[in-house]
Amino acid sequence: MNQYPSASLDDRAISLAARYPDAAIAILDQTHARLRVNAASVERLVSGMRWAEGPVWFGDFGSLIWSDIPNNRILRWDESTGRCSIFRQPSQFANGNTRDRQGRLISCEHLTRRVTRTEYDGSITVLADGFDGKRLNSPNDVIVKSDGSIWFTDPSFGIQGFYEGETATAELPTQVYRIDPQRGKLELVIDDIQMPNGLCFSPDESLLYVCENGVSPRRIRVYEVAANGKSLRKGRIHIDAGPGSIDGIRCDIEGRLWCGWGTGEGLDGVRVFDPNANPVLHIALAERCANLCFGGRHRNRLFMAASRSLYAVYVGTQGL
Repeated sequence: MNQYPSASLDDRAISLAARYPDAAIAILDQTHARLRVNAASVERLVSGMRWAEGPVWFGDFGSLIWSDIPNNRILRWDESTGRCSIFRQPSQFANGNTRDRQGRLISCEHLTRRVTRTEYDGSITVLADGFDGKRLNSPNDVIVKSDGSIWFTDPSFGIQGFYEGETATAELPTQVYRIDPQRGKLELVIDDIQMPNGLCFSPDESLLYVCENGVSPRRIRVYEVAANGKSLRKGRIHIDAGPGSIDGIRCDIEGRLWCGWGTGEGLDGVRVFDPNANPVLHIALAERCANLCFGGRHRNRLFMAASRSLYAVYVGTQGL
């Protein structure tokens, strides 16, 4: 008898709670207790990935798109049927994904070391693959501001081995960039950060949060967005992860940060912080959560890409 689980996709939604309220959802600050919906539980929607990343919600299709980096594919889960299918393979070892203001898919690709846009007809447009005559490292995570500008991080994780891309020598420091929506020009916005990873804006877009994973302990830095909406003022440490490991982050409508968290028992899952950087909620998972996003009809369903599985839970707030 094979003692190992099948590598094929299992798309049977399974509630992991024995009873309500779900013990996996721990309130750390009672003033934020309403974030836990007491009659909702953490559900495992799909399993069988190698390293799940980059979830993005497509409300017009009622579907979630996310990356399975080592398997070189992007997957799709449909809310109405609960079925999982392959959206794209090969995916160029895609990592982070988002949508632009026209609803098109924006992806960070490790193998090609570029940021791309999927057009309505399925064709691919390259948005950025180099800076100052040098190749990007391995674009990791990406967001789109309300003015249409695209912001992404460029650490070197995807060129450090063959598991999530191909081994190569970094030609640029690890930095954060902005793509101008009118000219398409790539602009450097952060050059003082070691291995930037997840990023997101505050609700009013006056602040940019960026995970810094090349330091120990890992941390989230916050930068003030200048009045021109393009440049940033010098960042400061906002959250020290301590023994935790931060990856992807998202903001809700009230300014709380929802962070993919790990690594190890008692740490794996999602940690939520209020705007003052106080921990207020923890969602425990059996696997490290790399990235997350809000979706569903009212943006009140949290989707969590966690190692080998995709999880979801309804929460008492809405994502931006």
